[in-house]
Amino acid sequence: MTFEVAEPIPALFVPTVRTERLVLRGWTAADIPAYTAMALNPEMSRYTGSPSDEASVWRMFTHQIGHWALNGFGMWLAHEASTGEFVGRAGLYRDFGWPGLEAAWTIRRDRWGEGFATEGGAAAVRYAFTHMDTDQVISIIHPDNTASIRVADKLGMSFLDSTERNGRPRSIYAISRAAWEELA
Repeated sequence: MTFEVAEPIPALFVPTVRTERLVLRGWTAADIPAYTAMALNPEMSRYTGSPSDEASVWRMFTHQIGHWALNGFGMWLAHEASTGEFVGRAGLYRDFGWPGLEAAWTIRRDRWGEGFATEGGAAAVRYAFTHMDTDQVISIIHPDNTASIRVADKLGMSFLDSTERNGRPRSIYAISRAAWEELA
């Protein structure tokens, strides 16, 4: 038996992005405990459907790494630059059947309200428009998630459409390249 690879998967390269207060970097096994603690907090799944057990966190972790390997972009783990402390994730995402390139963010419950979601989301949008060939970035948000809607507003996104993902209502917010360039 022989195996033929039509197109090899490139070596995984995840760029590190630094903002004023965050270091956004790739996923490592050492990050699993901190990410698990965040993901298993019941507050985290109210709007997003976070993993509900350690095995689900592991699968999500490998999914995120695979997303980078297959697409050349993805979500970063977010660490506070001044302390190195894990605070969440932020980045770009496009799953099967997704309506567009999404900027997304998830911040640890005990760090909500500190502006990390906005800072990470802004870095993701900037990365999309400066390193990728896209004319629009979206965010898919549960319509009751007022905190994430506020973040989308701060990023210059506007309501685009209503939809449903996994049986739950979602609102799509979007910003075009032209609108982003006006804000930049």
